Amino acid sequence: MGIFEPFRAIGYITSTVPLSVQRLGTETFVTVSVGKAWQIYNESPQLPKKIRALASYRDYTFAAYGNDIAVFKRAHQVATWSRHNAKVNLLLLFGEQILSADVDGNMFIWTFKGIQQNLAPVGHVMLEDKFSPSCIMHPDTYLNKVILGSEEGSLQLWSISTKKMLYEFQGWKSSICCCVSSPALDVIAVGCADGTIHVHNIRYDEEIVRFSHSTRVAVTSLSFSTDGQPLLASGGSSGVISIWNLEKRRLQSVIREAHDNSIISLHFFANEPVLMSSSADNSIKRRNPNYTTLLLDKSSFQLTNVALSSVWYFKDRGLKSRWEIGCAVAKIVYHRSNGLLATATDDFVIRLFDVVALRMVRKFEGHIDRVTDLCFSKDGKCLLTSNMDGTLRIWDVILARQIDAIHVDVSVTALSLSPNMDVLATTHVDQNGVYLWVNQTMFSGSSNIDSYASGKEVVNVKLPSVSSTEGSHKDSENPCLNPIQFKDDFQNPHFQEKIPDLVTLSLLPKSQWQSLINLDIIKVRNKPIEPPKKAEKAPFFLPSVPTLSGQIVFEPSDISSEKKIAEGDKLENRRSDLPHSQFLQLLRSSAEKKSFSAFTNYIKSLSSSTLDVELRMLQIIDDDNEQGPDTRPDLFPIELLLDYFIHETSCRNNFEFIQAVMRLFLKIHGETIRRQSSLQDKAKELVEVQYAVWQRVDKLFQSSRCMITFLSNSQF
Repeated sequence: MGIFEPFRAIGYITSTVPLSVQRLGTETFVTVSVGKAWQIYNESPQLPKKIRALASYRDYTFAAYGNDIAVFKRAHQVATWSRHNAKVNLLLLFGEQILSADVDGNMFIWTFKGIQQNLAPVGHVMLEDKFSPSCIMHPDTYLNKVILGSEEGSLQLWSISTKKMLYEFQGWKSSICCCVSSPALDVIAVGCADGTIHVHNIRYDEEIVRFSHSTRVAVTSLSFSTDGQPLLASGGSSGVISIWNLEKRRLQSVIREAHDNSIISLHFFANEPVLMSSSADNSIKRRNPNYTTLLLDKSSFQLTNVALSSVWYFKDRGLKSRWEIGCAVAKIVYHRSNGLLATATDDFVIRLFDVVALRMVRKFEGHIDRVTDLCFSKDGKCLLTSNMDGTLRIWDVILARQIDAIHVDVSVTALSLSPNMDVLATTHVDQNGVYLWVNQTMFSGSSNIDSYASGKEVVNVKLPSVSSTEGSHKDSENPCLNPIQFKDDFQNPHFQEKIPDLVTLSLLPKSQWQSLINLDIIKVRNKPIEPPKKAEKAPFFLPSVPTLSGQIVFEPSDISSEKKIAEGDKLENRRSDLPHSQFLQLLRSSAEKKSFSAFTNYIKSLSSSTLDVELRMLQIIDDDNEQGPDTRPDLFPIELLLDYFIHETSCRNNFEFIQAVMRLFLKIHGETIRRQSSLQDKAKELVEVQYAVWQRVDKLFQSSRCMITFLSNSQF
């Protein structure tokens, strides 16, 4: 357990898995992989392993990870296909079926209709031993047929319906990296590892044209234009995109430095001159292939480390002070508010200097590798440091000690703490994203930092995941805090203490407690316009007798008065035997414990109409009966509610909510309290408590108004 808990990673756009594009109506949706998650410009559920292949169809997304395939409908996982015994590296949407191929040459056919009932594949194809599939495609107009490319350089045409190989193309003695169908029938384009592109007629097994990258790097992606221009785009492992003119059979343009890493996917939008590309450099770009993209060169800077720190005056440009440190300075950071300068040196020691007193005031030791970054908290009380071994340490500047330390598997290159000190951002070696960590002391009930900090002990922590719905669990034995623990912290008596003479509010939405006051207006406004219509005849399952008036009667009208009285007594006895509602049970148990917090939380969770019904169910029928609560049990809940209001008002808890509930209660039962002398004493006590509390609150309001008026009229 540490002060900073992993939250999520941001900035991840794509990875080395080819993207999946689909068009729904007039919009185009792009699904990409980001490590263990997939996203459609939004986050997705987290998977146990990194995604190796993606496919999408309408609301469905198919993600291959390890030996399994996860099926999602929108963002909810509905099934997992598990039949492969090796890593799945290829997925192909084939009508209403999905084809999956693994590194061992097993190809399974899955259907996603009735997917939750049928998790088994509908077909299986075993490829040859010397055929390692590297790409898969479906040639247009070839019914139930797919073409597979191999690392050995050959192509095979397979029938999915018969599960037989129909033809084998000999290839070009180079590993096939990608293949794509063209708008022309029987024509495909094949990209090879030697940098050659072959436009091939699969009907006659003849090569139409051959292109070659000048750099001889592997062709990793291909895409044909469908807007009427005879163009073919190719991307390679060098990050360069080439545009080929198929009609003139030559290179038309080159987009140099299109990406900083290998091109993973290329896709021309349907009937548009727009090319989209994704790369392993964590970027997706859209461009018009007729234009070139100008990128600025990245300049590198070098900082010469010195073995001293100097303080200069900007005004007179004079040297104020110089401190001899004894070794090269790697990093410095200055906190303006408290005048502290923190330095990180090559001996892995952090030194703090007071620029006003011109002396060293703190020295922190503990790092065992080069310090990569320093960061002060906004209040200057804490200093955060990171180094190349993946350790992040938090130092208490006032107490001059280490209060927490965490370790991740990847070296930390930079860190930054938000001004509110609630979120910490870090970057890491070979990681494209920015990782966010939340400050537990800001979001939990405990204000004691020692309940989170590990002190001098270093705790191993996993990096935050891309999806915030999946927590990044720690490797240590200390469990992470969960919402239940936070709730327990808030219920600690230490946090129930408040400043004397102040009131606390309920933190409920304003509309919730205001609706209690205006409930009658709401009922009138929501009253139906038309009265309920009388049924023409009773349902068949209700016994009825015919009458001369035609109205429905469910029992004869000649029931004797004695029978009615007997049934009334029986109903009254049955009503008294009914169990009390949860409202009354909590009210009685809270009164016995002399702690009404559980009852308050319960009524705060009720809607306005439900709370109104609960209070009206306590309605007293015979108000003229002067018997007390001891002899009349129906008056006892009224007395308990008066005790409840007296207690909560005197404690000044949930002030605005209690006032609204009290107003509704008195509106319903005020006449009963006025008629019952046994309840009038409680009512007088409530009035006295209410008056005393309100006088105090009103005095605070008046003081605040006077102060605001004085300050607003003052001339500064």
